[in-house]
Amino acid sequence: MNHTRRTLWIAAVILAFSTLLSSCIEDGFTTASSDVLAFNRDTVAFDTVITLQGTATKQMVVYNHSKKQINISSIKVAGEANKGHFHLNVDGVRGDEFQNVEIRGNDSIYIFIEAYIDEMGQDEPTLLEDHLEFVTNGKTQKVLLSAWGQDVVRIKGDTIRRNAHFTADKPYLIYDTMFVSPGVTLTLDAGTTLLFHDKAALRCAGRMRANGTADEPVIFRGDRLDHIVGSTSFDIMSGQWGGVIFTPPTMGNVLNHVIMKGSSIGMHCSANGDTTQCALKLVNCVLTNSSSTCLATATCYVKLIGTEISDAAEEVGYFAGGKVEATQCTFANYYLFKVPSLPIVNVFDVEYSNGTIGKIKAYFDNCIIHGLSKEINEGELDNFNVYLRYCLLKSSGTNDAHFINCVWEGDPDFLTLRDDNFFDYRLGNESDAIGKGNPELCPEEARYDRYGNDRWARSAIDLGAYVWVLVPEEE
Repeated sequence: MNHTRRTLWIAAVILAFSTLLSSCIEDGFTTASSDVLAFNRDTVAFDTVITLQGTATKQMVVYNHSKKQINISSIKVAGEANKGHFHLNVDGVRGDEFQNVEIRGNDSIYIFIEAYIDEMGQDEPTLLEDHLEFVTNGKTQKVLLSAWGQDVVRIKGDTIRRNAHFTADKPYLIYDTMFVSPGVTLTLDAGTTLLFHDKAALRCAGRMRANGTADEPVIFRGDRLDHIVGSTSFDIMSGQWGGVIFTPPTMGNVLNHVIMKGSSIGMHCSANGDTTQCALKLVNCVLTNSSSTCLATATCYVKLIGTEISDAAEEVGYFAGGKVEATQCTFANYYLFKVPSLPIVNVFDVEYSNGTIGKIKAYFDNCIIHGLSKEINEGELDNFNVYLRYCLLKSSGTNDAHFINCVWEGDPDFLTLRDDNFFDYRLGNESDAIGKGNPELCPEEARYDRYGNDRWARSAIDLGAYVWVLVPEEE
């Protein structure tokens, strides 16, 4: 008996709740022409879309601000010319065209849009535009769809066995690992862009010549050209692709104005202990944002001039044995995703398999070494041939035989705003690096920074990769 009464009581409560709920929701459909849709955006824009390759998904919200339900008689991509370039998912259902989509009063639905573009047969990016069309109560509303389509040269695990010349005509999209054979030279013209798919890498046992300029740098980066969310670009994401590895018997690699970003392992170079000739020379380059190390060298001769090496989960620079000459360089580590525990620059001797020791010999001249962790190896440098001359350091300390005329406890006043995902290692107006360099340590080859600014234009030489230029104060 008690059980029966309890069941009847629960049923009565459910009936009363249902009645109350139904009184709050208008189940009828509005047919008034004034009752139309509202959108959270009037444009859905994709960045550069590589042809024959899908994009990240964009989303928009469609609102019904009426108290009554509304029936959208049609949702479709309007234009015939670009038909097939934009694809929809409406409230969880995929398709290219939808009829009779209902939205309850004061409710909303999500629409997800992807872009896929066929090859266009041209070098330059092409703007494709269309409209997402909604027909409601006899009234048509439109949201602009836009994407830049870019054809690419696809390279899938190729081995380059003859001298090759890459141009800036269109980007090169590399899958797997591209290998440059011993004795072969790969030349990259100014403006050449190499896009690397997930885990793809470039391995060079031959020689690479990158002829970038201040106006047309050579770019190494992942193939995600869009945004993670909103205005946040994939440029802030490390680990998007493998890296660049120079491996024996490589020698004579010269890279001018190369920007390399977003890799997993950065750039590696080894030469089996041969320091009689330069294995890798970087001039006015940027190696940045690696999920391990930006630049690692082993038992080789490497020259770094006017180069920025920045932001890595481990060291930004790792030098094991060999010979290192770094002039007018900035080594900075403000890695976004964690505070690195390793030093910004790690230099040490290396033991070969036969038991002999490969001694390191390294000079850092007119450089900046600064960031969230210690600048250089823990402990004394007395047992290493490592010399920092006229360098700005974050730590307190005193000059000695290895630290010569350094700026201690210096603030480079970088333009970088880590909390805002903005990384720019040029100097602010209050930088302690301004005018603190030694002109005798700045050779002709280091005269101009990668923006074309002349280090010799003033009597004093600034430290680091960039010439200080007055930053206008905000009004």
